Amino acid sequence: MITSLVMLVTIVTLSLPAALVFIPWAMLTGNATPLYNAAQRIVRASFRMGGIRVEVMGRDSVPPDTACIFMANHVSNLDPPALLPQIPGRTAAFLKRSLMKIPILGYGLKLGEFVPVDRAGRVDSAIESVRAAQRVLAKGLHITTFVEGTRSHDGRLLPFKKGPFYLAMETGAPCIPVSIYGTETMMAKGSLRIRPSTAHIIFHPPIYPGDFATRDELMKAVRAAIASGLPERMRT
Repeated sequence: MITSLVMLVTIVTLSLPAALVFIPWAMLTGNATPLYNAAQRIVRASFRMGGIRVEVMGRDSVPPDTACIFMANHVSNLDPPALLPQIPGRTAAFLKRSLMKIPILGYGLKLGEFVPVDRAGRVDSAIESVRAAQRVLAKGLHITTFVEGTRSHDGRLLPFKKGPFYLAMETGAPCIPVSIYGTETMMAKGSLRIRPSTAHIIFHPPIYPGDFATRDELMKAVRAAIASGLPERMRT
């Protein structure tokens, strides 16, 4: 548990003064980018203090100056803090609505235009989330989503949620498949213990929704790309 405590202390120690400066700035100016950048620096610092390395491949394949939808597999609670600082530019993300209720953090996520999602699977709520994500993309920001909708217990790919692919087909935004592995051994589902090791993140070449006739065809292409970057044991 020492690694977990070190990372938690680092985040709390750095986040409080950053919040006092950058949250009011975002409120006054409407510009949340300094807040976003500060959060990513804090996450990187906590990873360094915890002895966690992040190895990245394929980032140069991300099209510059283009709002994209990053679609990743999900094996650990460490996936979001490992991935988001590696994405070029600023991204919002789909996340559990309950996270928006956490004091200070929730307000910062709201300022960063992160998109809350209900786990209940209600159609009206899903449509609302997709519309919010469309507005984010229209502003030139990326959207990041963990397309399985939840963490895998054993690391193997789960079925994908349809919402991100509706979003992709409606907006035409390039889809960037992302493969993540290594984090599943560092922080298992249901555990708070973190083990220092290396997280592997692979950005695959963009997949363009306009090249596919249906949402299901696009989903299959994204799934194949994500699976191609995972160890064999995690692909099916």
